[in-house]
Amino acid sequence: MYDVVIIGAGITGTMLAKDLSEYRLRVAVIDRENDIADSTTMANSAIVHTGYDPEDGTLKALLNPEGSRMYPDLCRSLGCRIREIGSYVAACGEEEEKHLRVLADRAERRGIPYVFPSVEKAREEEPNLADGVTAVLEFPTTAVIYPWEVAIACAEVAAENGTEIFLNSPCTGIGRTERGTYVVSTPERELETRVVVNAAGVGAERVASYVTENPGFEITPRKGEYYVLDSNVKLVNHVIFPVPSKEKGKGVLAVPTVYGNTLIGPNSDFTEDPGDIGTSPEGLAYVRENISRIVKNVPLNRAIRVFAGLRPVSEEADFILEEAEGLPGFVNAASIDSPGLASSPAISKYLIEHFISKRVSLVKNPDAVMTRRAPVVMADLTSDERNELIRLNPAYGRIICRCEQVSEGEILDCIRRKCGARTVKGVKKRVRPGMGRCQGGFCEPRVVEILARELEIDPTEVVLDAENSRILCGENR
Repeated sequence: MYDVVIIGAGITGTMLAKDLSEYRLRVAVIDRENDIADSTTMANSAIVHTGYDPEDGTLKALLNPEGSRMYPDLCRSLGCRIREIGSYVAACGEEEEKHLRVLADRAERRGIPYVFPSVEKAREEEPNLADGVTAVLEFPTTAVIYPWEVAIACAEVAAENGTEIFLNSPCTGIGRTERGTYVVSTPERELETRVVVNAAGVGAERVASYVTENPGFEITPRKGEYYVLDSNVKLVNHVIFPVPSKEKGKGVLAVPTVYGNTLIGPNSDFTEDPGDIGTSPEGLAYVRENISRIVKNVPLNRAIRVFAGLRPVSEEADFILEEAEGLPGFVNAASIDSPGLASSPAISKYLIEHFISKRVSLVKNPDAVMTRRAPVVMADLTSDERNELIRLNPAYGRIICRCEQVSEGEILDCIRRKCGARTVKGVKKRVRPGMGRCQGGFCEPRVVEILARELEIDPTEVVLDAENSRILCGENR
């Protein structure tokens, strides 16, 4: 018998699993994908929004500012990168300038730092601001992270504290027992539990439909497409936003990442297909056309990759955090679109305080360890530090990815950890081989070789991502 079963191993599900692992509870996480954070959490703008944008009176307005303030300490405890680079909201013309004041007033009420710099000063900081920008509102505490790094770190902590994590385990049904518990079914197992948390992202409506004919909400995926610029392109120093709108959300942005690349995007188009993560000529054209409103001299010919991600959007225009009517212990954490990433630490706290604590007894586990050993990043070390590490473990001296300077030692560590990498993409997400200019053209065969050796499988069994995404089909000589 489990106390809590969490459906979904994205940032919401893993953050909650980490926080619950502090208590004497039996917790499981299931996910249909082959790795942690393989859907919405893997493909978004990676911004810790400060919380000025959500409308008053919403859960987003409540939880976004709280969650963003929790992130610096959270990332330090998990050994994850965070860069507080600040953001500019760039207005073009008088009407948009009026909305800057609305955003500033919200920030004032919520205790969020903001500044109205002169356009001249803003251009000194950001020479590539578009010529049509007439005013700027600055939010200095805006930060960027790697969302999947945080989710994987949360999963590691949870697993070290005893949480069971079942990947390649889609929820195929949920039943109820006579004593009021739930039985969550997957193709491989059935998990009886007192509490179910539905954090299934774009699949949340389907999961809820297993226990009720009327989930009370409808999820429609909204797709966003992005360009990734080479890390030697220095386009902007801050996150640059247009003035947001109800129709297109926060709009097409320029985002410096934690490792120096720049994201350009996204568009925002609804799709009926929950598996539609392909880019399109029309979507990328929209990104190209709209980024020019706020940023000039964008060298899209220096893009090294394009990608798309889905956001789970409902008609509520707010997070759905509620116990389903007539189903005590079945908790929906649905419609977690932007600013869900920034809000996730506070969402977890909210779910525990308002719902989970009402159904199970929360007793602290004195043996729980809520921190994580930070992975070694050879590219960040001094020469003396590298030499000492290589002396202790020569694998750190063998460079596998030339673009990102990733060593074999880093790859071995990410495979051997709890919730370790089992796929080429899993290694890429954790320690970055394949994230650079050649996008794995040089290092991917070596990563396949290392995975095969560590997992004790044939190289033809190594997959790119999903279970059926084999890279090699056999020897040719």
